[in-house]
Amino acid sequence: MAAKDQLRRAGPAALVGLALLFGALSVGYAWIVARHLRDDARETTRLFGRVFAGLNDPHEGGAAEALLNLAAEVRRLGIPIAVTDPSGRISALDNAPFGADATEAEQRAWIAQLDRINEPLVQPGVGTIHYGAVPSARRFTGLAALQGVVFVCLALLAVWAVRVRVGAARDRLWVAMARESAHQLGTPLMSLTGWIDYLRENPGTPGGDLVTHLQADAERLERVAKRFERIGRPARREPVGLGTTAERVVGYFLPRLPTLANTVAIALISPGAGPAATGDPVLIEWALEVIVKNAIDALSGRGGRIEVKVDAGDRGPRVTVTDDGPGVPPAIRGQLFEPGSSTKTGGWGIGLALARRIVEQQHGGRVSFHPGDNGKGSVFVLEFPTTHSAK
Repeated sequence: MAAKDQLRRAGPAALVGLALLFGALSVGYAWIVARHLRDDARETTRLFGRVFAGLNDPHEGGAAEALLNLAAEVRRLGIPIAVTDPSGRISALDNAPFGADATEAEQRAWIAQLDRINEPLVQPGVGTIHYGAVPSARRFTGLAALQGVVFVCLALLAVWAVRVRVGAARDRLWVAMARESAHQLGTPLMSLTGWIDYLRENPGTPGGDLVTHLQADAERLERVAKRFERIGRPARREPVGLGTTAERVVGYFLPRLPTLANTVAIALISPGAGPAATGDPVLIEWALEVIVKNAIDALSGRGGRIEVKVDAGDRGPRVTVTDDGPGVPPAIRGQLFEPGSSTKTGGWGIGLALARRIVEQQHGGRVSFHPGDNGKGSVFVLEFPTTHSAK
């Protein structure tokens, strides 16, 4: 396991190093190809120039000398060539891979190989010229194979990089979910611990004064268990009163807000139990709680006011959560709902991503963020389909 973690940590550096290596090989390959093409073009031009000059030489023997020069250049360039007369008899061989003691069958087999490379040139009354590829072309074949190996290595490298990235993201998601679970359970557990300490300090306190608060924490623990039980399952489809849901969320946080230093106030504006949305009441409450908790965290250490408003919007019932905190920096607004994005120190950035998943993917609604008035504070809007428009 430790070796696997070390490999993942070394992954980015290894990826950059291998990419640079393969990039250098590709550049070297391109440079070699360009050099050979340049050399071949120069040699071909020089060869044609000498032959053309010899054929146009008015002096006697100029054409013969040009042909002799052509033959010499063919030998120098290493072009495999064979000439057969009109009757098919082999009259000349050059740059053959065998010596003068080769049998006619070996020579014929070699000529057949040349014909598979290039179509022979037939000169009526003179014979047939069989020729193969120049050595540089054969080198190009090896270079092409090398480039193929480079491309295969790059593909394998890309697959490996994706697997490392997916594995890292999966590990981060598991850790984030574990942190979110601890966070969800932490609030009621801390509240219960606080009530226990209160009872120890005030042993004569009537039990009836605390029953409501203790029951709220117990119900909270039960709801948290149900929430994580719903992960990965299809969302329920039933009418959910957003006013009732918002009242329950606000009612839970209200007695747990700081009231002495850096006071945080929260207000609910709702027409009553409605308007109704279609969905899973446990998950919708979870999404709203994430948004409200996000606003409370934004006011931590500074104080402020939060307003939770429920109304029937133009596109369906909605809940608007507004705070007068520091707001969200413009640089991260575009990634605000992406997993891993957080404005809080030590935050894992899963809360808002979870809220978007619940509202948009599981309920067909919409979650949006807007800066507050004059760029101060934050406004989050959760919109849901109505019971009539739901699929």
